[in-house]
Amino acid sequence: MPWQLLWRNVLGHPVRSLLTVGAVAVAVFLVCMLQAVTSGLSRTLDAAAANRLLVQSAVSLFVDLPLAYQQKLASIPGIDAICKWQWFGGRYEQDKGGFFPQFGIDPETFLVSYPEMTVVDGDYAAFQKERTACMVGSDTATKYGWKVGQTVPITGTIFQRTDGRPWEFTVRAIYTSTSAAVDKISLYFHYDYLRESVEQGGATGPEGVGVYMLRVTPGTDPLTVQQAADALFENGPQRVQTTTEAEFNRQFISMLGDVPTLLRLIGGAVLFAIFFAVLNTMLMAGRERTRDLGIMKALGFTDRTAGLLLLAESLALCAIGAALGLLLGLLAEAPFAMMTAAFLPGFGFDRDTALLGAMVALGVGMIAGILPGLRAARLTTVDALREVG
Repeated sequence: MPWQLLWRNVLGHPVRSLLTVGAVAVAVFLVCMLQAVTSGLSRTLDAAAANRLLVQSAVSLFVDLPLAYQQKLASIPGIDAICKWQWFGGRYEQDKGGFFPQFGIDPETFLVSYPEMTVVDGDYAAFQKERTACMVGSDTATKYGWKVGQTVPITGTIFQRTDGRPWEFTVRAIYTSTSAAVDKISLYFHYDYLRESVEQGGATGPEGVGVYMLRVTPGTDPLTVQQAADALFENGPQRVQTTTEAEFNRQFISMLGDVPTLLRLIGGAVLFAIFFAVLNTMLMAGRERTRDLGIMKALGFTDRTAGLLLLAESLALCAIGAALGLLLGLLAEAPFAMMTAAFLPGFGFDRDTALLGAMVALGVGMIAGILPGLRAARLTTVDALREVG
């Protein structure tokens, strides 16, 4: 293979080659990002714990359940612990555009129910004892530079203080997570602090509990507990829907729509467009080199060499584009993971994602190079010179 001739051809039209490489790079970047999101969804769902059930309103996740339900749920055999979860939906005072999840929870049963979470700074016991304390994820603490002992102002949107001031929480613990099902950006505070503020008139907002988390005793069938919880409130006053943690996460993600199908359609459209872009480039290159191919064959180059030369050019352009696209993906991984951590903590580039991007680029290069390569192989010296003439 005349490698020098190959690179001369690649660099012979620098603008066209640069545009083709750029188009392939963007396509590979998009395909890899879409695949990372899809695989991140799978990792998030697969990492869900089998011994945790979520009880929510059968009407909607946005309808709160009565506080009295906790005592009734505790009567179901096989439940080891119950933890209330209440979505807060506030905004950090120093970053109006910033968003991260905040939840009111029961500190006594929360951490023991989530062994994937580990306190890396501060003291969970101090968080438990202090009414206005909070525990935050390590990613959020790093983003805003929060330290243990710092007071964090959060402006309520759903729950607003009647004096118009922001809520203030003191950071007493910073946690990290080893599971793709548990993010590292949330802020957790005492549910009772929120409830008492609403009941005593210090704040406005809905009364009740968004979700009850049930930790199932080891050896107990979660399905039995799930059925018992649903049956307990079958006649009201408010019917409930009890799901596994994986199903709950799936429903939460599904509020965005059928994400995997949408991403596959977008990826298919990207591949369709980039294939014709590369094919057009190689067809133009093949026709422009008709005279050169005739001279090469007159000098003794074989048909196979002439065809492989165009095929190799197509593969080279796509390989360079793939390398740039993968590099862009790796650079964008951390910022994108931070943006999607609230609903996609499992997002991340892995070897399979990178391999898919490379295979897509090389596949496009192979297919796009076959047609002009076959034409070059079949072209005779006489036909080449006659066509030019």
